[in-house]
Amino acid sequence: MSVQRQRVDRVNQVKGNPRVFTYVVLILCCVYFLLPVWWLVVASTKTNGGLFNGAHGSMWFDSTFALWDNLRQLGTYQDGIYWRWILNSFMYALVGGLGSTVVSVMAGYGFAKYRFRGKRLYFNIVLGALMIPATALVIPTFLLMSRVNMTDTYWAVLLPLLLNPFGVYLMRVYCSESLPDEMIEAARVDGAGEFRTFLTVSLPIMTPAITTVLLLSVVGAWNNFFLPSVVLTNPNLFPITVGLSQWQVRSSAGSASEQIWNLLTSGAFVSVIPMLLAFIFLQRYWVGGLTAGSVKA
Repeated sequence: MSVQRQRVDRVNQVKGNPRVFTYVVLILCCVYFLLPVWWLVVASTKTNGGLFNGAHGSMWFDSTFALWDNLRQLGTYQDGIYWRWILNSFMYALVGGLGSTVVSVMAGYGFAKYRFRGKRLYFNIVLGALMIPATALVIPTFLLMSRVNMTDTYWAVLLPLLLNPFGVYLMRVYCSESLPDEMIEAARVDGAGEFRTFLTVSLPIMTPAITTVLLLSVVGAWNNFFLPSVVLTNPNLFPITVGLSQWQVRSSAGSASEQIWNLLTSGAFVSVIPMLLAFIFLQRYWVGGLTAGSVKA
């Protein structure tokens, strides 16, 4: 009887403690998101045969640790074009991400802190652009680039990346809520020009939002697939996403000598590392409340 009573009390404690349910949900979410990452780490260490006939199953390491051999093959297969794809992705992500962030910051700041004719209309157009899927604009973008003879060039990928409606919207909302007009007016009264006010007063306060837009833009450019696959035909211009998809097609339809699934898994694993490092090193700037108490009502 006492054992049953203890079980009832334990169940009541769990029901009365909402943290237990929260912890269970968080643990399940962590397992759900980390399981594919774990599989990728394990698969990158296997040989081509170990991926399908491994001694310990697909979710554990094989008896042969082949990660270093896979990396060496990545550097030699098709004259080492994999590393060319990695460099292309770095270029697209850095140039496109930085350019998109600059445009978003300037546009969002202008929408939030300046008055001009047609301001509401233009911002509604930005909000409307948020409703359009990016994939729906790929074909019109291809036709536009084809008209100006920019297809199969770096510009065909970089120029569309500069337009980020969500980044503009995010910066406009952040500037409106976290950047007091009194601080800008105080800088103007002290004799600072608009450009100096933006650099010395507004920009430091906008750091959390800028970091967010930068990360989202860089990750979006790094993972960009559909647009480069349409506007690019030269393999030397491919980003890593399109290049790996070409290898997947080759492995699926090729002969036995073209089965390079081990290079696919190890290549995908290497391509994840730069974005992981970006989040780790930039999270220190992801702080809020920098202007708390800066203006006394």
